[in-house]
Amino acid sequence: MKKFFKLSKKQTIIISSVIGIFVLLGFFSLLFVPRINLKGDKYVKIKLDSSYKEQGTSATILGNDISKNIKVKGSVDVSKPGKYTIEYSVKEGLFTYSVKRIVEVVDDEYPIIELNGEKKVYTCPNNKYEEEGYSAIDNYDGDITKLVIVDNKDNLISYTVSDSSNNTTIETREIIKEDKESPTITLIGSSIKYIAINSKYTDQGVSAKDNCDGDLNDKVIKTGSVDTSKKGTYKIKYEVSDSSGNKASTERTVVVYENATKINGVNKTGTIYLTFDDGPSSSITPNILKILKEKNVKATFFVINCSNNLNYLIKQEYEEGHTVALHSYTHNYKTVYSSSDAFFKDLQKISDKVKNITGEEVKIIRFPGGGSNTISRRYSKGIMTYLTNEVINRGYHYFDWNVSSGDAGGANTKSEVYKNVIKGLKFNRANIVLMHDFENNYKTLNALSDIIDYGLSNGYTFEAIDMTTPLVRHAVNN
Repeated sequence: MKKFFKLSKKQTIIISSVIGIFVLLGFFSLLFVPRINLKGDKYVKIKLDSSYKEQGTSATILGNDISKNIKVKGSVDVSKPGKYTIEYSVKEGLFTYSVKRIVEVVDDEYPIIELNGEKKVYTCPNNKYEEEGYSAIDNYDGDITKLVIVDNKDNLISYTVSDSSNNTTIETREIIKEDKESPTITLIGSSIKYIAINSKYTDQGVSAKDNCDGDLNDKVIKTGSVDTSKKGTYKIKYEVSDSSGNKASTERTVVVYENATKINGVNKTGTIYLTFDDGPSSSITPNILKILKEKNVKATFFVINCSNNLNYLIKQEYEEGHTVALHSYTHNYKTVYSSSDAFFKDLQKISDKVKNITGEEVKIIRFPGGGSNTISRRYSKGIMTYLTNEVINRGYHYFDWNVSSGDAGGANTKSEVYKNVIKGLKFNRANIVLMHDFENNYKTLNALSDIIDYGLSNGYTFEAIDMTTPLVRHAVNN
């Protein structure tokens, strides 16, 4: 049989009294212990570097507001990710009451990965991609480039980085192994070659290179031929393909001309080549062109650099069938003759200008001061000896003159210009006449019609200089 424990009357009274006391204490605690009420949420989440605004609290006891007695402990550092505890407490008499608010500062901004170069890279089929570099920056951690993980699979390179808050960024670079670039094929020597009939023609060839395959000179296919026994224009074509099938081509024009009009290097018939240096100019050149058009005569203009608003005159000279030839860009002796490099730099500049205007590469030139000038001695001894040979090596034909009008010095009137020219003409040669179309040279302009009339009435023909014109050159004096 089970025995039940039985309390005595005294024990029952004691237990009941203790329970009553606890009940009374609980009741009084409800009345006399202060209470704190949070305004807003107990858990607040804010972004890194934003502002934290305290929403506040209130406290009461026995219905009375004791908010002013609340003490706050803790703070929030918005510049650093983490969880921050704000504790609010109030004490009244023997009782203290407290509550807490948790504020979490969150870094939810992803790092930035910057790739050097392009995200889509074309490379040669047999080439290994050389990493162009990358960088990674995080708003909180700063430079985290060293944390980037690079993975290359199937020509797709991935760059992955995570910051200290586990925000992860992935960038990719696609490597396309494909050669889309054509080879380069460059003529060695001039694109137009002039040779006399029955002379020897030696082809200078080309240089061919490819971005992937390198030197392709042995892959060049040349078609066409030159028959130097027959007058005519011949085309030599050069073509090359790289290993990816990209092609490039170029061609050279070879003009075989008949030299029957020359005896010992000079023209045996009466031909006058009117040449004008140092133009164009606004006051003289348009009127010279007008006279030449009226007389149906072609001439040669050795041009220098002019203001762009006169470029139309160079174009007009070209379009009306005259020869636009090269004189100088600066026509400054100190600049041009300071060195051979300076000369060819100056020559290239005027060549580029003429080509931009006419679309044609010009190989006919006249030295500033002529090939016999001595002023070049002041700046570079022996330079003309070198230049007169080197321009020929580079495919140029240079022309001096054998008839001078004197219009740049000595001749002061229309009559003097006319007489100088007429006196210098000889029927058994090519007559290269030096004149100028610089600004305000009216004596030459006014003499031009009479010079042309004299030539025509005395059996001369007028031509513009071309690459087949017999060369007239002075003795070199430096």
